[in-house]
Amino acid sequence: MPARGYSSGVPDDMPKRLIVVGDRVLITPEEGEERTNVGLYLPPTALEGRQVQGGRIIATGPGTPMAEPTSMDEEPWKIHGAEVKYLPMQAEVGDYALFFRKAAVEITFEGKTHLVVPQAAILVLVRGGAGGTHG
Repeated sequence: MPARGYSSGVPDDMPKRLIVVGDRVLITPEEGEERTNVGLYLPPTALEGRQVQGGRIIATGPGTPMAEPTSMDEEPWKIHGAEVKYLPMQAEVGDYALFFRKAAVEITFEGKTHLVVPQAAILVLVRGGAGGTHG
């Protein structure tokens, strides 16, 4: 729910979308049981304090921004027009992620609850085997 007096700057009749920045992922959370939908078993110690949680990744950021090696010798104000390069994300849209709950930030967008999680807080990813490019 937006704060009083806050405007997103987007007209109400224009479709809105979330853009994930940096090395973060947007996750639709799974309300945790002892066994997740993808078959992972969580120990009681993880469930007691809700230390870990799982969910499906629905969007990812571009990754961690990297400095150009040649720009390391220059003063930051002298660097012009270099296109930002990113260290790619290991997480992909459609992956199931198990992550540290403490690191997640809960947001509500158009009536749906999502979690924004930094890639460093993800413990494991479960990816479908059919047609995957990773081995």
